[in-house]
Amino acid sequence: MSPVTATLLRHRLRHLRHHHIRLNSTAVPSHFNLPLNHPTYLIWSANTSLGKTLVSTGIASSFLLHQPSSSPPAAHSSKLLYLKPIQTGFPSDSDSRFVFSKLDSLSLRLRIPLSISNSVLRSSRPVAEALRRNIKVSESGMCDLNFSEEKTVTGAPELLCKTLYAWEAAISPHLAAEREHATVEDSVVLKMVEQEMECGSKANVLCLVETAGGVASPGPSGTLQCDLYRPFRLPGILVGDGRLGGISGTIAAYESLKLRGYDVAAVVFEDHGLVNEVPLNSYLRNKVPVLVLPPVPKDPSDDLIEWFVESDGVFKALKEVMVSVYLERVDRLNGMAKQAGEVFWWPFTQHKLVPEDNVTVIDSRCGENFSVFKASDNNSITQQFDACASWWTQGPDPAFQAELAREMGYTAARFGHVMFPENVYEPALKCAELLLDGVGKGWASRVYFSDNGSTAIEIGLKMAFRKFCVDHETLFGLSEDAEEKKHVDVKVLALRGSYHGDTLGAMEAQAPSPYTGFLQQPWYTGRGLFLEPPTVFLSNGTWNLSLPESFSQTASEECGTFTTRDEIFDKSRDTSVLATVYSTYVSEQLQEYSGISQSAHVGALIIEPVIHGAGGMHMVDPLFQRVLVNECRNRKIPVIFDEVFTGFWRLGVETTADLLGCKPDIACFAKLLTGGMIPLAVTLATDAVFDSFSGDSKLKALLHGHSYSAHAMGCATATKAIEWFKDPETNHNIDSQRGTLRELWDEELVQHISCHCAVERVVVLGTLFALELKVDASNSGYASLYAKSLLEMLREDGIFMRPLGNVVYLMCGPCTSPEICHRLLTKLHKRLGEFNRA
Repeated sequence: MSPVTATLLRHRLRHLRHHHIRLNSTAVPSHFNLPLNHPTYLIWSANTSLGKTLVSTGIASSFLLHQPSSSPPAAHSSKLLYLKPIQTGFPSDSDSRFVFSKLDSLSLRLRIPLSISNSVLRSSRPVAEALRRNIKVSESGMCDLNFSEEKTVTGAPELLCKTLYAWEAAISPHLAAEREHATVEDSVVLKMVEQEMECGSKANVLCLVETAGGVASPGPSGTLQCDLYRPFRLPGILVGDGRLGGISGTIAAYESLKLRGYDVAAVVFEDHGLVNEVPLNSYLRNKVPVLVLPPVPKDPSDDLIEWFVESDGVFKALKEVMVSVYLERVDRLNGMAKQAGEVFWWPFTQHKLVPEDNVTVIDSRCGENFSVFKASDNNSITQQFDACASWWTQGPDPAFQAELAREMGYTAARFGHVMFPENVYEPALKCAELLLDGVGKGWASRVYFSDNGSTAIEIGLKMAFRKFCVDHETLFGLSEDAEEKKHVDVKVLALRGSYHGDTLGAMEAQAPSPYTGFLQQPWYTGRGLFLEPPTVFLSNGTWNLSLPESFSQTASEECGTFTTRDEIFDKSRDTSVLATVYSTYVSEQLQEYSGISQSAHVGALIIEPVIHGAGGMHMVDPLFQRVLVNECRNRKIPVIFDEVFTGFWRLGVETTADLLGCKPDIACFAKLLTGGMIPLAVTLATDAVFDSFSGDSKLKALLHGHSYSAHAMGCATATKAIEWFKDPETNHNIDSQRGTLRELWDEELVQHISCHCAVERVVVLGTLFALELKVDASNSGYASLYAKSLLEMLREDGIFMRPLGNVVYLMCGPCTSPEICHRLLTKLHKRLGEFNRA
């Protein structure tokens, strides 16, 4: 490398370190409410200088300056709100000023009165100095400029133009913000846009929010604007490029928006004589209107008024498309709850208990938040935190969601779906390698792919039973010299309160519960030895150990409290008296299923490590589970860890084997495996388990699978999720020294809630915070509706929760900030007081 090249490279690297582009934003307003009683559109552009502001001006003219002449203006006066959240090159370049001045000229040209105003709310210090304003500068470097100009005509249509943030340098916003020492966080920009979009209850209103530069141009924080505005997911108009090369740029911009979940109502661009609309219409399959504007005069002295008059027909058509798309959207949203009740059969839901008003209409999702439609006189889209993590699957913040969407799109385009048996392809191989080097490190050597947690469990049971049969072949008469095959009933050892899935085989591996009753599963017999486990919980600020009645008096004397939660997982407890009591108890229970003369044998241990999820969010004493594992190992009973719920950082570690301090023979994972974006499950196993299926006949192989085994999209998504969650660069909650998540729930607030008179117990670990409400015995359990009013209050606060009877819980993602968790706990604590008084 030449000295000159090396010098240039060093300079460029220094520049990159100081000018970091954030591909995605993770800063989302804590709660927002977007009006839907009038159309609001984002005005996007495939690139800079393609005429976004011309299009905004034309739409404004078409909307405001076409009043019927037969009626007085006040009878149908309209209002158009034009927002320019980010403006650089100010004051010499001001898009809101352009719209303001052109509409003023057009109203005079068309002789239609118009009330107009233009304001600039905040700016950098150089802008304020350029306008000779002596204004106090905030800590962020921004000034409250509050510059305004207006012309008022009583009863006339109104045009309100507003620039929210302005910088002097005519460069990309992230560079201008840095150079002028005036930064604005994404959440602040969004909050300001939300506040300014409120136009009151006036019927004939249109709001335009014009972006800066191209679709993927950075905002002031460095976040790409297509990511910056994503939490609102406003529908858009894309200003395309009619020039040579414009087809490619327009399609790329369109795909960038669609990949992020935006709806594009129309594409519009200036005619350059290249007929770009023909290939664009072909690409869009005529599903999105493509409108072409006349060529814009190049003479700088031309005020463009005649061009706007000439373009009126195009802008009128565009306006009609915008209004039509808006009305169709609102009509569909208003009818969805009723339609859902007529066609859906929701899981785990008694439809008679779900009136139409209680159906949550979800317009979209951004990170951990639902965008929920609220039907009323003033329709709106509001935000609700998904506090049940959509049945424990969710992990992505907005940045990660966009990353996964890109990965899924690429993989679908490259692979579609390909058959798995006897084949190999990169997504499946890479995923398997990461699993064995992560959750399976130190014990697993094989990965079996399936589609969901319940299936993974059934596969795990088949694996365990085969391994048990091979290790105990004399019991079954499987040895070559055996005179006859014996019939032996093989059962599982499991814990009461555990839950391993909804399919028939998985349900046989769990104790009787509301999920296994005759009306639910008439075939259920419960093929297992089911033990009542000791549990641990927080109450009145203290961690307590609770032992079932089946334990001896000696054990009860050992039952006590823990100073900290860490003490519960301390392996020094393995030498305690309680450990001996546990071991004796388990050994006695297994004795009935031991010996060659027995007709029934325990062929597998299956546990949900540490937390029983669907059983009520109970924390099982890890010492007891560790003893269980050891006792089964001594008897060559294969051990299955059901980590479908608990795995991949849900409890603060990548695998709960690290919490228990022992390894399984088989482990099942799903849910957070893919970040919650797409179904995929895996069953990991040791070499010894795999070898028990080895033989010369195909009939000895594991004859199980499904059509989409190891589907490429799922494997690629899982690979991205595994890497993202454990990388401190992408997941700021990772404690790289300990290999765990940092504490997400405020300890002091958790203690306060555990002392609340309405609370029976609290469990908090990793991304989970759960509490059981105090109730009479008749009002407890899965069917209880006791928590209903509390959940309704929390939904008003922007928290979506779904209870387990009288157990309510908050569940965040591995990337959720402790600040967000604190806000959730604060709202819950406040509402608990109101709930208790009620």
